Amino acid sequence: MLKSSVVLCLLLLSVMVIGSSLVHAKVIHQERSLYRNILVEDNGDLRCLKFNVKSNKTQQSCYLKSQPQQLVFNYTKLLMASLLFNSEPKRILIIGLGGGTMSNTLGQLYPSSQIDNVEIDPAVINVARQYFGFDENKNVHTYTQDGRIFIKRALLKKHHYDWIILDAFNGDYIPEHLMTKEFLQEAKALLSNDGILSANTFSLSKLYAHESATYKAVFGDFYQVSNQANANRIIIAHRNGFSNTPLTPENINTFKTTLQPFGVDIKHLYDHMVFSKHHQDWPENTRLLTDQFSPVNLLNSN
Repeated sequence: MLKSSVVLCLLLLSVMVIGSSLVHAKVIHQERSLYRNILVEDNGDLRCLKFNVKSNKTQQSCYLKSQPQQLVFNYTKLLMASLLFNSEPKRILIIGLGGGTMSNTLGQLYPSSQIDNVEIDPAVINVARQYFGFDENKNVHTYTQDGRIFIKRALLKKHHYDWIILDAFNGDYIPEHLMTKEFLQEAKALLSNDGILSANTFSLSKLYAHESATYKAVFGDFYQVSNQANANRIIIAHRNGFSNTPLTPENINTFKTTLQPFGVDIKHLYDHMVFSKHHQDWPENTRLLTDQFSPVNLLNSN
């Protein structure tokens, strides 16, 4: 009886905590775009952009109104590990805007670099500008376009980027046409000679092995850095592949102080990096993701 009472009390306490959180969150903007439900919520000092309100995991971008420079999401911090491999990117391409947090951060770190943001949903771009302080200037541009189409056209124009960041989500996961071998080959061709590609994925995804195998097939061995607490995984690939580890203490010391204002512990990220050459955690015969074998087909196969 006592045990039942304790369990009931804990359940009631959980409901109270969740209810309190929901009460404090204030919706300041809501709309239905061509692609998704969009919500902007304030919870004290925290402002978040959300997609697909029926889902429990809807946050796409968050920032602290009093400290907009501070990175809130773990995956945005994980992305900064890419700078250990290319410390001075002059041309940066970001596929998937969200609230514009990554663009703003890189704009502060590299004010003279060109940053191209690509976002398919014009409503998301407007929300980023109006509610998240998304900064655009002569070096920071935004294109309302599908990421794959943008890359195809950039290839025709013979453009190249030193760093490509894949961070497009449709509310559930990465759009299927931005995960395939064919797409990654196109993205690889757009990289400069020392170019780096970083992809925001999830270590708990049913597609984990297939994503890993596909990236290795296109780029060769890659690095990944993850946070098990929230299942974020960043894949870091090189235009010409990583034959061995190029990381040195000098790489880390270069960014230790620079990234501190953004809440990034670069030494911690370095310590949690895994090189696929030394640690392959998927079967050799894993099927690659292609334009004919899509993630949707895979997820619906069970």
